[in-house]
Amino acid sequence: MTAEYQVHGDVAVITLNNPPVNGLGLATRQGIVDGLDRAQADAAVKAIVITGAGGAFSGGADIKEFGTDKSLQEPNLHSVINAVENCTKPVVAAIHTVCMGGGLELALGCHYRVAAPGCNVALPEVKLGILPGAGGTQRLPRVVGVEAALNMIVSGEPVKSEMIGAVPGQKLFDKMAASPESLAEEALAFARSVADVRPLPLVRNLPCKHPEGDAYFQFARNMVKGMAKNFPAPAKCVDAVEAATKRKFADGLAYERELFINLMWTPESRALRHLFFAERAASKIPDVPSETPKRDIKKVGVIGAGTMGGGISMNFLNAGIPVTILEMKQEALDRGIGTIQKNYEAQVKKGKLKEDKYQQRMALLSTTLNYADLKDCDLIIEAVFEELGVKEAVFKQLDAVAKPGAILASNTSTLDVDKIAAFTQRPQDVVGMHFFSPANVMKLLEVVRGKATAKDVLATVMALAKKIKKTAVVSGVCDGFIGNRMIERYSQQAGFLLDEGCTPEQVDKAIEKFGFAMGPFRMGDLAGNDIGWAIRKRRAVEQPDMKYSKTADLLCEMGRFGQKTGAGWYDYQAGKRDAIPSDVVNQMIEEHRKALGITPRKVSDEEIVQRLVYALVNEGAKILEEGIASKSGDIDMVYLTGYGFPIHRGGPMHYASEVGLFNVVQSMKRFARNPLDDARAWEPAPLLARLAAEGKAFA
Repeated sequence: MTAEYQVHGDVAVITLNNPPVNGLGLATRQGIVDGLDRAQADAAVKAIVITGAGGAFSGGADIKEFGTDKSLQEPNLHSVINAVENCTKPVVAAIHTVCMGGGLELALGCHYRVAAPGCNVALPEVKLGILPGAGGTQRLPRVVGVEAALNMIVSGEPVKSEMIGAVPGQKLFDKMAASPESLAEEALAFARSVADVRPLPLVRNLPCKHPEGDAYFQFARNMVKGMAKNFPAPAKCVDAVEAATKRKFADGLAYERELFINLMWTPESRALRHLFFAERAASKIPDVPSETPKRDIKKVGVIGAGTMGGGISMNFLNAGIPVTILEMKQEALDRGIGTIQKNYEAQVKKGKLKEDKYQQRMALLSTTLNYADLKDCDLIIEAVFEELGVKEAVFKQLDAVAKPGAILASNTSTLDVDKIAAFTQRPQDVVGMHFFSPANVMKLLEVVRGKATAKDVLATVMALAKKIKKTAVVSGVCDGFIGNRMIERYSQQAGFLLDEGCTPEQVDKAIEKFGFAMGPFRMGDLAGNDIGWAIRKRRAVEQPDMKYSKTADLLCEMGRFGQKTGAGWYDYQAGKRDAIPSDVVNQMIEEHRKALGITPRKVSDEEIVQRLVYALVNEGAKILEEGIASKSGDIDMVYLTGYGFPIHRGGPMHYASEVGLFNVVQSMKRFARNPLDDARAWEPAPLLARLAAEGKAFA
């Protein structure tokens, strides 16, 4: 039973007990209705309290039932709220810790509400591309006011209960408890105090108006349009709240339901729900049980005080974990520490970090020029130059000084983690931890599992990633892992498009219009074009028959490495990051075409997007088939959190499934017939071909 029933004197208490956040699954909903029936049938019971066990009142819908018949089965949440409203005895919600989504809608259906301080109150449905579907848009404006309610509904962000309780005239909370610990007793006392009050108050009967009416809602629509252009849900939230001010309650409720159902079927909502589940699934490794013991990480060592090493260090300092940074020269250390200080000082100046917190974090940071000073570190991460010989020297040193059981991690973005592990006598302790630049900002962490990496090492790193607020995705060992292996195919197509008649600006604009944060050429200028140049030189030795556009090499031979040199695919003015189309680059591309005997053609934006995105999809399918990634959702998480793939598209694999894998394969066959392209690259991965033939999608 996920809703427990007890009687305390003359008050019945229904306790939601469905860990971890008391989701309102079918059994819980039925338990609430059964509890109400028992209380009404018991003459000794004068009032009813609904509360939640453990760390929540209720977090809303039970995610285990998303997309199943149980989520719609009676009693659904509407029916439960109707049962609460129609109860003949007063029902008091005793709210604490978490009261979100359907949990808040349930509380709004109760006759009274008593809240503990520190409770997070929210209607976060907009983050899944939908809106509250059980009366939230109709009831919340009646108790906190139209503007406050709309802000909560459109943002989906939580508000602390004490902040709401302090607002003059608010009717969400009838009483604020003194503390979470006293909530139960105070709720019982409050229930007894209203046991004989009739008629029972209903939120639905409260008035709902805004003094400015149409003008306010037009303003709200304009604001939402500018902030959420790719998502329909926020604008529909405005429509629903406006309906609360203009329609009878029952009509507003019906309109909310209509909007909710329509939004459920939008591709944007499907993408956001996919993201929601993919993010949670990414932390689960198929053969590493959740109860796997984890190593204690009390101190971290970082080798390299450059941009990456400094950013990595900040993640641990922010989480309260002491860090020792090692460098070869004092001036490099001083420069790196100076950069960390500047980053923190900028946060203090913007009001994002308090001065005392800044000082606390810096106090956790120590520096050294001696490997021996890393002997007491529980985790050591190298962030040195991306060359196997350099990594070998570092890991042999670490093997000599690190204590037994210390985790040795490489921040390599492409190199073989198994080869790196072989430089030590403890390959089971070696793992890849590929942070993305800037490491203190980017959410993605690729955790690279070597063939010898111990399960407890993986479990420890995944748990640690959560502590430092990263989205961790496990990858097997291959050149480039998940993200960079796929981006090579994307970049290959971007180069071919230049050969065939496009400019860097046209390619970037097309993919940015699709929703990417940054096109391939602006991204190259930001990251440094010399990085890709070094990789291509290595590839030329390993894969002499590799086909790619030579324009990127010609660019680097001109010394145009990107923003850091003031010139790349674009020109840059000193101190500015605005990308200015370059006549010099366009002339270089044109001369290269002439040298190859290519007559430029007009390429549509649609073709640009398809070639770039489907190149990612095909390589992603190979990565899945090889077991480098265990789930298509993991690949989507890599691209959504690390490569600027548009969130409203759900990631490359989800997007391909939305388009239809049959359609993707048909387009790939067409691209393969282009003599200027690489036909081998467009050979559908066996997994993709099979799913397309069977009319299936990526799981």
